[in-house]
Amino acid sequence: MTGEPIPVLTVVALVAAAIATIAIGAYGVRLARTTSDFLVASRSVGPRWNAAAISGEYLSAASFLGVAGLIAKYGADALWYPVGFTAGYLGLLLFVAAPLRRSGAYTVPDFAEFRLGSARLRKLAMVVVAVICVLYMVPQFQGAGLALGVLLGIPAWVGAVVVAAIVIANVVGGGMRSITFVQAFQYWLKLTAVAVPALVLAVHFTGADRDLGGPAPPTVADRTTVDVTTDVIVQVPEPLSATVSGTLDREPVHGPVAIAAGEHELGAGTALVLEAGAPVPVVAGAPPTGDRWLEPGWGFGGSHPWYQVYSLIIGIFLGTMGLPHVLVRFYTNPDGRAARRTSLAVIGLVGVFYLFPTLLGVFARLWVPQLLITGTSDAAVLLLPSAVLSGVGGQLLAALVAAGAIAAFLATSSGLLVSAAGVLSTDVLRGRVRDFRVAAVVAGAVPLALAIGVTSIDLSRTVGSVFAVAASTLCPLLVLGIWWRGLTAPGAGAGLIVGGVTSGTAALLASLGGIGAGPWHGWPQVLIGYPAAVTVPLAFAVMVLVSRATRGRIPADVARTFTRMHAPERLGVGRDREGDLRSM
Repeated sequence: MTGEPIPVLTVVALVAAAIATIAIGAYGVRLARTTSDFLVASRSVGPRWNAAAISGEYLSAASFLGVAGLIAKYGADALWYPVGFTAGYLGLLLFVAAPLRRSGAYTVPDFAEFRLGSARLRKLAMVVVAVICVLYMVPQFQGAGLALGVLLGIPAWVGAVVVAAIVIANVVGGGMRSITFVQAFQYWLKLTAVAVPALVLAVHFTGADRDLGGPAPPTVADRTTVDVTTDVIVQVPEPLSATVSGTLDREPVHGPVAIAAGEHELGAGTALVLEAGAPVPVVAGAPPTGDRWLEPGWGFGGSHPWYQVYSLIIGIFLGTMGLPHVLVRFYTNPDGRAARRTSLAVIGLVGVFYLFPTLLGVFARLWVPQLLITGTSDAAVLLLPSAVLSGVGGQLLAALVAAGAIAAFLATSSGLLVSAAGVLSTDVLRGRVRDFRVAAVVAGAVPLALAIGVTSIDLSRTVGSVFAVAASTLCPLLVLGIWWRGLTAPGAGAGLIVGGVTSGTAALLASLGGIGAGPWHGWPQVLIGYPAAVTVPLAFAVMVLVSRATRGRIPADVARTFTRMHAPERLGVGRDREGDLRSM
């Protein structure tokens, strides 16, 4: 971006979005009095309002920025991200939403104890929930640093700290009651912020004479300078003349150079200048030409593309069932019927939203292909408006996108922080309002520190690792706990440990070394980046086998528990587990 008006309008949009978030959160604080208000908004949120709030917190940085970036980079295979993010709610609707609400639990650990009568299992589930929330908050804060850095030119850690501070303040002030209002507002802000630019650029695209699906690589329309911030290996599909200042293939280069077709390494701190019409090198592993970009089956930069795609589908689809900040929302519904209606509405709201990042991903490959060189395609949505439209129109669209981006970070981080604070305050502390607030501060500080210290990678792929952890732990616990009478506490605990350790180790290695980076190659690299196809069946199998080996530990009241979860509320067989919490 160039010119003074753009940063000014962007700053105004960012400040307005932040002030609106704080003001709406403050309104919710006035209504938050009891622990039930802080944890589940006293179970009084209707389906329409709750659906907007769930959509607001679910559509994270990975959705607002990452989906478009991945589609620009990987093409057809990346469409499984928005499809999986949406389809996961169908599984929630069919298998989890209503029975989970009828259980009367406040949190997933509370459900584990209610279903299997084990305090130890409850503690284990609490640890899993806390880990998933922390892992998921890290890319949100990283995304905030990236977005504010791109938009305002400030250090990445400053953006992360600002977003974390606003989120912690809102959650500490009013908990679930407060952020419900905030997240519902933020869904509509994000939808507007992604839909308007997509539709405007779609109109602009109809008059553009550019080919997206041909055998040629993407090209830059104008003379473009690309700053390489980390070491990167790129593919050059055809011989390229460029000006390089820095390191090329580990040799210092300063001036014009002819780069042969093939793979080349650009060192950190290198500036690459491409003349107008020059073909754009693409980060290694991504489809280098338009026809390959449109063709499914190339995967995401690994040596086993079909495994990557199927593992991604399993992880995202089943991981949605295990996301703590999504699950806790169903506890806020008045009853199971409202929970089902909420799920159905969410599918519609989320499905509409994902139409627009998909379009923006296509336009990003057309108008900002230079992002494919460094792999930092998460910035595509932020840079597209000003790259395509000049003048006030481009500035206004860029400001609107900036407001939507900050809303994405705030909404998802708020839901995750409420979930983490809820389990910590009820399972580690004494469960009072004061304990919830202390837990919220701690649960927000830890992922902030990790976000500042851990190397940032593609947002959607980072979040994909977290989905794999949720799919390998909480998803088997909920599905088997709700639908299989034979589940036992030892079986559930063994499955949580095996699934959590295997998928968590993969997520940790991917975060430390970067997916597709480090010493891993071949199958080890692919399994670390996409573990769900192995870890999810493993977790289910362990839970079933250990439960069968410990049949004597099946709870004696399992029939009554199943009646409570599956019988309609009008029969009056269940009640909420909130007697003690109401008095706190």
